[in-house]
Amino acid sequence: MLNIKYILLSAIMLFLSGSLLAQRENKFIRRGNSDFDEKNYTEAEKDYLRSLSKGGKVYKGLFNLGDVYYELKDYRQAGMMFDSVARLQVDGGTRSSAFYNLGNTLLSASIESDTVAAEALPLSIESYKEALRMNPTATAAKYNLAYAQLLLNDQQQQQQQNQDQNQNQDQQDKQDQQDQQQDQQQDQQDKQDQQQDQKQDQQQDQQQQQQQQQQPQSRQISKEDAERMLEAMKNDEKKTLEKVKIGKARGKVVKSEKDW
Repeated sequence: MLNIKYILLSAIMLFLSGSLLAQRENKFIRRGNSDFDEKNYTEAEKDYLRSLSKGGKVYKGLFNLGDVYYELKDYRQAGMMFDSVARLQVDGGTRSSAFYNLGNTLLSASIESDTVAAEALPLSIESYKEALRMNPTATAAKYNLAYAQLLLNDQQQQQQQNQDQNQNQDQQDKQDQQDQQQDQQQDQQDKQDQQQDQKQDQQQDQQQQQQQQQQPQSRQISKEDAERMLEAMKNDEKKTLEKVKIGKARGKVVKSEKDW
């Protein structure tokens, strides 16, 4: 009989103890919700963390902490909270909401940072799909899923365009490099041809100089020398004419026909 009373008393104490812890948990959660509504996220975070230390339904504190971190744009912490709730053994509605919020967290991170979008955006789509598997009537999850898929398609198209542009740029750079090499080769060839032409011109100049040195140099006649030579030629011509006249005046020589 005493044993039965002891067992009943222990059960009552455990029940009262659990109820007290739940009340304390609810107290901090209610306080955190009030701070959250007033956008006092720092205090709300403290209240939700205190609720976790009191036991009870831990997923409530985790879920609400995720909301706080989401508002603070700490998407990494928010995603960890929602992912933790989704992995707990809780009802399907709670898990569906956790996956939905996880999808929102990943989607927001993708929109704000291109560096994480390639990885986070596909994960957000999978999160929305998980939320819909557990609650097919979740209209918001359907809408956000369609939006995330649209963003993913745009992202893939942009990546393909960037890849095509990079390939075209690589080809253009390669062609420019080949053209530059050809220009350099042509410049080098032109330089060699120019040097060869200069060398030939120098050789021709040297040959002409040698030929000129071998030929007798013609003396330049001044104007005075030319006039003197011309005057001398006139005098010679005058003398010649006078001799001719004298010859004519003498007549022909007659040969004697007398036989000596």
